[in-house]
Amino acid sequence: MNIQESKNLGGAAFKNSYEKAQKYNEKLNAIVTFVEDEGCQNQQGLLANVPVAVKDNFSTKGVKTTACSNILANYQPVFDATAIKKLKEAGAKIFAKASMDELAMGGTNLTANIGPCHNPYDLKRISGGSSGGSAVLVASGVTPLALGSDTGDSVRKPAAYCGIVGTKPSYGRISRYGVIPYASSLDHVAYFTGNVYDAALALEVLAGRDDLDMTSSYEPVLNYSQLLDYDFSKLSFGVIDNVIEAMSNQKIKETFLKLIHDLEAKGAKVKHIHFDNDLLKALFPTYFIIANAEASANHSNLDGVRFGVREKGDSMEEIMINSRTKGFSSFIKKRFVVGSYSLFEENQERLFRKAQKVRRLVCESFNESLKDVDVLIAPASGQVAPLIQNEEKQDELTDEYLICENYMVFANFAGLPSITLPMGFVDDLPVGVNLSAKAFDEVTMFRCAKALEDVTGLKDLVKEDF
Repeated sequence: MNIQESKNLGGAAFKNSYEKAQKYNEKLNAIVTFVEDEGCQNQQGLLANVPVAVKDNFSTKGVKTTACSNILANYQPVFDATAIKKLKEAGAKIFAKASMDELAMGGTNLTANIGPCHNPYDLKRISGGSSGGSAVLVASGVTPLALGSDTGDSVRKPAAYCGIVGTKPSYGRISRYGVIPYASSLDHVAYFTGNVYDAALALEVLAGRDDLDMTSSYEPVLNYSQLLDYDFSKLSFGVIDNVIEAMSNQKIKETFLKLIHDLEAKGAKVKHIHFDNDLLKALFPTYFIIANAEASANHSNLDGVRFGVREKGDSMEEIMINSRTKGFSSFIKKRFVVGSYSLFEENQERLFRKAQKVRRLVCESFNESLKDVDVLIAPASGQVAPLIQNEEKQDELTDEYLICENYMVFANFAGLPSITLPMGFVDDLPVGVNLSAKAFDEVTMFRCAKALEDVTGLKDLVKEDF
């Protein structure tokens, strides 16, 4: 179901999504909290009566917002995040808070305190994370639109694994006010849809300056959904060769190369770009240092006193220690240790500031490459959605893992708009392709994505027979 089909259902759309979600959730485990219908029927606006699921790190007034962490099990915000407010003003209706990796840290959706979220194409496989619950609800046809957040590839990777469209606009394009943060310099409000048109339409609703988020942009909001017309001969794609060279899955590689061949046959220009391989291999450790340092600072207030479930103790210090010990999983504690270590005074120059310098080199390199092409393109992942039992094992830091599974973080480093959409199937599982464009050039990104969608014919994919 796409947005227009949902709008055509009028007031019945909410009931349809709510009932589907309840029916499917036992198998998918994609929802943390169901939100009751407020009773307002036949709304007006671009998203009139459209049911929307939102990741559980978006503040929703009067509705529990836990970020899938035990320490926030009792948190009920008294305000709506700006993105939620904009959805409601456009006539949308929130029906569910979706599962996520705890505090948005992770790429599997296995660390949620409610347990793993399951991929509808194979319930034994991961959805991807950290926005996996939102992705699964779109992929299974429960909703045409779901909000997520993207710090490294947390919307774009699940989109690839689940056969849908995942859009991360430019940094500051959508207000982050009211979103429980992970890493403030990398976090983007992002979202899932079934097709490119709906992705463009959603940005018209969500984008815009917000004085409650001083990092939000004054750039004008365009009618993106009305600017999707394109001419293949005027589109240029820059293939990131490093990703192809590092990839071992021949079927995914062949699917991608066929797509590039089809684009060239239509008249599009294709340029092969090779980045410094060492720079790409440095993306993951650089991200790991910066993201976890910012996370340890951002979540220092989750101590059982200012925020969070409070455990007993004989002193303020003991209350905080007991609350954080019980409230966070071991996975999160490890990340806080890494983040705190890199922020120790004696380590800041050696680790944190060095990571920032590498980040700057990455930004300069990718921005330079975009001077010659409209978008950069590569497979969104070098693999299909991994099996849950295999993904629970620690990843080996091979060149393939460092490059193929982590290269998309460059768009977070540089704040560039980036979108993942389906490019085919491998072993009956969806695989995705990723595009990234110049900052605030979402129009070009959407046009190139629409061209790809028209070439593949893959849109509004739904997997319900699971």
